[in-house]
Amino acid sequence: MEKLHFSKRINIFTGHYGSGKSEISVNAAMSIRKEQEDVLMADMDIVNPFFRSLDAKELLESKGIRTIAPAYANTNVDVPVVGPEVSAALRNEKRHVILDVGGDEEGARVLGRFHADIPEDGYDMYFVINRARPMTQNAEETIKYIREIEEASRKKVTKLINNTHYLRETTPEDVFYGLELAKEVAVKTGIPLAATCIMEGLESQLEGKLDHPVFTLSKSILLPF
Repeated sequence: MEKLHFSKRINIFTGHYGSGKSEISVNAAMSIRKEQEDVLMADMDIVNPFFRSLDAKELLESKGIRTIAPAYANTNVDVPVVGPEVSAALRNEKRHVILDVGGDEEGARVLGRFHADIPEDGYDMYFVINRARPMTQNAEETIKYIREIEEASRKKVTKLINNTHYLRETTPEDVFYGLELAKEVAVKTGIPLAATCIMEGLESQLEGKLDHPVFTLSKSILLPF
């Protein structure tokens, strides 16, 4: 199966709560680190207290990935303490940056503060579609959600990722159920589908059945329950 390759220096991940964007962000950072020496992962999701890429800080830093987040992560307090370091990283042409952005308009506005630091041709912003989650179960509501994120963040979504899953109960049929929606959104918006994400162990059941890249995820963020 063809694998997803991250060609831009700055990679931004957004999507509805529970879409899996933080898990994808962490795995993307580890994938990029295999090819790049200087990698920084910034957990900018100040809203959602459960699915946070900061939970994987120890794992990331053990692999040489600098990991930062707001001082009051897991609260509703918006602390700009990460601002200078994120801004400097975005402007450093030798540093590869992964941003895990909040899954609503308020979270996306945090990204908007760095609008001037992100070169228009130097980033990809991925919108993660998980059809098993509310507000992204049909094309109309998904596209509306994408446009709201774009307006709040002042950045365009450049690629889509299909990450429809039911945790350990995910079947190939679930993956294709989500893929159907992702492809419909891609056609209606003109935003290309970058990849379908699958957890380790499901690869053999999908071998030769997908006509686009696959991004295989290893579990790195523990659930709080």
